[in-house]
Amino acid sequence: MGDWFQTIVDVQVSSQDAGAVATEVRDWLSSAGIVSSERTDCVLGSDLGHPPGPRADEVVDASGWSDPWQNLWTNGMDITTGRTVFDGGQGEPTAVACPHRAAEIELVDEAFELDAEAWAPFQDVVHGWSEGRDVILSCPTCSRPVEPTAWKWADDYFAFGHLGFTFWNRPPLRPGFIDEFTRRLGGHRTVLIAGKL
Repeated sequence: MGDWFQTIVDVQVSSQDAGAVATEVRDWLSSAGIVSSERTDCVLGSDLGHPPGPRADEVVDASGWSDPWQNLWTNGMDITTGRTVFDGGQGEPTAVACPHRAAEIELVDEAFELDAEAWAPFQDVVHGWSEGRDVILSCPTCSRPVEPTAWKWADDYFAFGHLGFTFWNRPPLRPGFIDEFTRRLGGHRTVLIAGKL
């Protein structure tokens, strides 16, 4: 069955500001009753996370959701600060778009296998970010240089940033909540990654 997650990634916050912004947003989520201020063993990948608060149902769309997600052991929110490659879990990236021309570069072949030649330069971007390097790649379609955080990955498979909020095994987050979340992040560009482990 696996575990489902949704991560809101701030791709613009600096490494210096990520901790303070994380605290501000966590405090807002707690005071709004969306998450509990206490931390428990309710997330994957970290020792402790924030379990759902009394108003957690108000920010998700549970229509058509048959599972009682509130009763699951893994149903909390985890906050990640620090330089991170956030990804969609299972599967592979299928395409990436240039932010200058919105031209999409296919990364898979007709059999939906990763095309090694097309993927190679982007693999350097991904690995570079996780290793602490900014690999500036020139777009294959327009030749303009692109910062690692500016690429737009198909199905939001990847996001590079210093701050992410992961909600485990919850129904889809409501668009209005994501909008308010983005506002609380100072209007920074965010990426919503939905994936499964």
